[in-house]
Amino acid sequence: MLGMVDRAGHRPMKIRNSLRSLRKRHRANRLVRRKGRVFVINKANPRFKARQG
Repeated sequence: MLGMVDRAGHRPMKIRNSLRSLRKRHRANRLVRRKGRVFVINKANPRFKARQG
């Protein structure tokens, strides 16, 4: 697939064991905990979304 985009045009969320390096990729990245999971979110550039585990 071209650039890993699904049928709806969305990019899949990255799932990694460690999010520290992903958080440093962009200055707007935020590390948040929701329902026992750790996420990296970025409202300025949503392609940096990630989940731990």
